[in-house]
Amino acid sequence: MLEKLNKTDIEILRLLQQNSNRTIKNIADLLGMTTTPVFDRIKKLEKRGFISKYAAILNSKKLGLKLTVFAGIALKNHTRSYLEKFVKTIDGFPEVVECHRVSGNFDYLLKLVLVDIEDYEQFILTKLALITDLSNVQSYVALSQSKSTNEVNLDHLM
Repeated sequence: MLEKLNKTDIEILRLLQQNSNRTIKNIADLLGMTTTPVFDRIKKLEKRGFISKYAAILNSKKLGLKLTVFAGIALKNHTRSYLEKFVKTIDGFPEVVECHRVSGNFDYLLKLVLVDIEDYEQFILTKLALITDLSNVQSYVALSQSKSTNEVNLDHLM
């Protein structure tokens, strides 16, 4: 069941999504409030699990990671223990920045960020190919990116 949030809580979440580095004072000023109630609301939102963590979003290209690949993974084995083992293995690969269990032609969709295509080939040969019970891997190399955000649309809460 969806927990209710009031308009102020939603606005705080909106502001923190835009810039999690905002000060409590800045948020309070933007909302026409004092700092203490804003601080208390943020702590409650964190405690209730609406805010999972705060992070800096890095520019992967500036860091020399120029290749983004989406890999559709189909598995032969679908037992619970195997799926848990597969996810644990994937979680250990730093190249994988997202792993989603999906419906359709694949069981999982991975997003990888790598240096270049040779780096991806090495990932396949030294990591992915060693996982047992892989049925199929379909790779999609991103040519460009027109949108990237971590902001969740909150309009349905209003």
